[in-house]
Amino acid sequence: MLTLALKFILAHLMGDFLLQPDSWIKHKKEKKHRSKYLYWHIAIHTVLLLLVLQFNMRYWLGILLIIVSHYIIDVVKLHLEKKSNARLLFFLDQLLHVVVIFGVIQIYSPFNIAIASIYHPQSLLVITAIVTLTYVSSVVIKTLMSKWKLKDSSKNQAGKYIGMLERLFIFYFIVINYWAGIGFLLAAKSIFRFGDLTKTEDRNLTEYILIGTLLSFGIAIAIAVGYQYLFNIASQL
Repeated sequence: MLTLALKFILAHLMGDFLLQPDSWIKHKKEKKHRSKYLYWHIAIHTVLLLLVLQFNMRYWLGILLIIVSHYIIDVVKLHLEKKSNARLLFFLDQLLHVVVIFGVIQIYSPFNIAIASIYHPQSLLVITAIVTLTYVSSVVIKTLMSKWKLKDSSKNQAGKYIGMLERLFIFYFIVINYWAGIGFLLAAKSIFRFGDLTKTEDRNLTEYILIGTLLSFGIAIAIAVGYQYLFNIASQL
């Protein structure tokens, strides 16, 4: 099953990303289903599927399902896509392609998804840690730092997602017992922030960044250490 899945996914990734120039994407957006590159794109996917499957016609039905569904999904996306929903449609488009691929895999190599494993204490602990590291921590940090909120703070929420990513990295470094990685992460963030701090004489900005960084790192470390402790307990259940 894994080999077949890798073949299908490789063909999809090469067709959608490696062998689809930006000029083709632009032309498809302008001409919709009338774009010649839409059909070239589908043809390339067909060839790639045949190559990775070594022209084994046992999989003809799977190839047909993937190609037809790919065409339909792409056409619908082209007609619905606007500047305001482009990112959402991109991820929905890729999700639907992957769902179709795994549906086809199920035809040839049935697999069972153990839903019950999600409710195992260790799985629940991982999910809880990820949710806490991302959205819960963001709300907590925002609340704690509201006292020092800057007037010109960014409204694009980029800082929020940067904080989520850095906490996830810290969590991962601690789980794999690579504490030095936290130092590298802190050094990298300091380098990128150095320009902001040197271009301003606002002491509040310096304090704001420092407090936010220490809070984010401290929360991530506390959650990671707590996770390790609870994981050892859960593994004995």
